[in-house]
Amino acid sequence: MSEMMAAPADDPMAPKPPHFPPKAKRVIFLYMTGGVSHVDTFDPKPKLTADHGKTFRNKQFLVKSKFAFKKYGQSGLEVSELFPHVGECADMLTVIRSMKNDDGDHFGATLGIHAGQNNFSRPSIGSWVSYGLGTFNKNLPSFVVIAPHLPYGGGQIWGSDFLPAAHQGMRVVPGGEPIPNMTRRAATPELQRRELDLLAEFNRRHLRGRESDGNLAARVRSLETAFGMQTEAPEVFDLSKETDATLKLYGLERGSTKGFAWQCLVARRMAERGVRFIELIDSGSDLNKNWDAHFDIMTHVGMAKNVDQPIAALLRDLQSRGMLDDTLVVWTSEFGRTPFLAKADGIGREHHAPAFTSWMAGGGVKPGITYGESDEYGATVAKDMVHFHDFHATILHLLGIDHTRLTYRHAGRDFRLTDVHGVVVKGILA
Repeated sequence: MSEMMAAPADDPMAPKPPHFPPKAKRVIFLYMTGGVSHVDTFDPKPKLTADHGKTFRNKQFLVKSKFAFKKYGQSGLEVSELFPHVGECADMLTVIRSMKNDDGDHFGATLGIHAGQNNFSRPSIGSWVSYGLGTFNKNLPSFVVIAPHLPYGGGQIWGSDFLPAAHQGMRVVPGGEPIPNMTRRAATPELQRRELDLLAEFNRRHLRGRESDGNLAARVRSLETAFGMQTEAPEVFDLSKETDATLKLYGLERGSTKGFAWQCLVARRMAERGVRFIELIDSGSDLNKNWDAHFDIMTHVGMAKNVDQPIAALLRDLQSRGMLDDTLVVWTSEFGRTPFLAKADGIGREHHAPAFTSWMAGGGVKPGITYGESDEYGATVAKDMVHFHDFHATILHLLGIDHTRLTYRHAGRDFRLTDVHGVVVKGILA
């Protein structure tokens, strides 16, 4: 592991003290695009199975899950056959079965689960964390998003919006060149350093009298980050020194630079090197290639197979390295899917925001438990609702941040990730 270099005190990315002692130092946010069916993955519904085909709310028909559930670990947590590897990690998980979003459309729901607002762009949770805590390592961004394709909402999902631009997420695209221009063009590091020093002097002169221009200041800062990244980032993406056992754990073929297994292993390496918030997005906005199972719920089989082993490997890898205790791993989608359909013989499921499931692991949450309940069919929240504002407040709390105090003055008022809402879900805290 390379030595982490603290940012200078006048740097907007310098490490900042949390409001209180944190349980987690960093977050790995696993985002499944398109709406994962809760009743087919982490929220079994025996009553739904028993009442399959019966009418529901007059115009709908109840549809049972096509997947068997199994109890795992000492906790006896039930997980469907779609996630056998994650199921083996059941005793690490805190499964929230009472999540709620306010929007049943992909775009709005994706904004909500990322930025706390369904209707228009706001800073991403990763940007808020970067703004609130800064970075451990000045040679790497504080907020990185590894995304092979653009999700619903596009780049604004990791945008900083009105926060200083230095806090926006940097997108990494799996492949031969994860970050453009990662290799320096100057003949030597010394020559590049001299060129950047000259450019920095010109930038400082230009910045005089324009200090209030956050975008300009961020641009100056980005040049320094870019220089540091050309030094350190290539090593982050170089998996050649990873053991055969580690690659096998993730299900990654040596030399491969694509797939969710690559994303998860790179995320662990970034976490080791001081990246504060790492988001992994499994797929994009093409409904034929994500979790949006309108036409056939069996498309979940391939989607789950793509992520199941890598996610379990990430959890086990972090645990074996002593990192799970201070790394919060979050798994979520924008919403769930309906336990009912307009046709009794339907084979897909529709969007469902009133109730869905997310889970967390490590970083100060109780392991091996479920929290909250949806009703007997999975249609609505029956107990201990967790709105995405509460979800965000809890993530910030685990990082040592009081969500009511993490604010930014914009357009004449103080904004925050949770707006005027949000309650920390104390029932999941260790």
